[in-house]
Amino acid sequence: MNTVHKRIIDAILEKEKQECPGTLDLLGIYGSVSTGDVHEHSDLDLLVLINDSKGYILSKTFILDDEEIGYDIYCTNWEMLENDAKCGHAHLSKLMDSEVVYIRDESVTKRLEGLKDQAGNILGSEKRFETIANIREEICKIYGHAFLAENIGQLRCWAAYMINLCLDAVMLWNGNYYKRGIKRTFEELKGLDVPSDFEANIMNIVQAKDYTELGNALGTLFKSVMLFTERKTEKNAPSKESLAGSYEEMFSNWKNKMPEATERGDVFSSFMNLSSLQYMFEGIGSENNISGFNVMEEFDAANLAKNAQIFDKALEDYLQEYVKLGMEPVRYDDVDNFVKDYFDKTF
Repeated sequence: MNTVHKRIIDAILEKEKQECPGTLDLLGIYGSVSTGDVHEHSDLDLLVLINDSKGYILSKTFILDDEEIGYDIYCTNWEMLENDAKCGHAHLSKLMDSEVVYIRDESVTKRLEGLKDQAGNILGSEKRFETIANIREEICKIYGHAFLAENIGQLRCWAAYMINLCLDAVMLWNGNYYKRGIKRTFEELKGLDVPSDFEANIMNIVQAKDYTELGNALGTLFKSVMLFTERKTEKNAPSKESLAGSYEEMFSNWKNKMPEATERGDVFSSFMNLSSLQYMFEGIGSENNISGFNVMEEFDAANLAKNAQIFDKALEDYLQEYVKLGMEPVRYDDVDNFVKDYFDKTF
């Protein structure tokens, strides 16, 4: 910490004493000055932790002409720090590594250490995958927004946003966070578990020369990160309880709609009905160890009768999952038998 940095810190402490006494809970240094990764134009990253809105008077952005350095005194409240402790992103150095130069009292120390412990527990446990799941959802949204961009400038902005999210997801996947500046990003990722060609895929986006090249590079990064961060959970063996009613539901929802679509020459209905069946198979397969039901792979827009046959074959194959469990579909000869059973059934 040089003389300028010390004078800035002293000025903050004095201003708090004169204009908003009691609002400053903690003042800490993080970033390049704290890590020693400084250059001649390094600014000063400060955690200015305040406990009420009066403390925002301590905020100030300015430029020192003699140094040609800009400074940003930015106030952080406890709610913001608590959000950081939930590990929704991987830039946690402000919370975890700040070098404290002022702290109001022991209660602040205790509260801060509690947040550090919370973040550390998330990073070191399965809980981090919950935050990664949220980041994955945001990546999907940004990827969709990117292709609404009207020009390459807009596309580059969305791409940069998506890169940041991908970097967060990968770092959190490793149970870690970024401790240094953006220029050290790839250095910090070295030795960690990352998607194949991760740095190269990012740099292909950065160096893309036109809209099409950028879009293709963005798609490559998107796919690689989404596959890398997908949780492979252990599936259960199918049981009567987990499959009960599923065959009947498939039959009810789409069995008669497929030939009806064929009769009308309705390719849209044929496509949507078959895709709904596929979606249901995937939902069941996400929790049960069953596979082999990829009906959409064989969809043929020019042959709707074939699509109806694909549906019937898939339903017949799925019925074997019932047979393996000693189950049969619930059937009635007529509605009278249904009503009788419906009211006689005891639970």
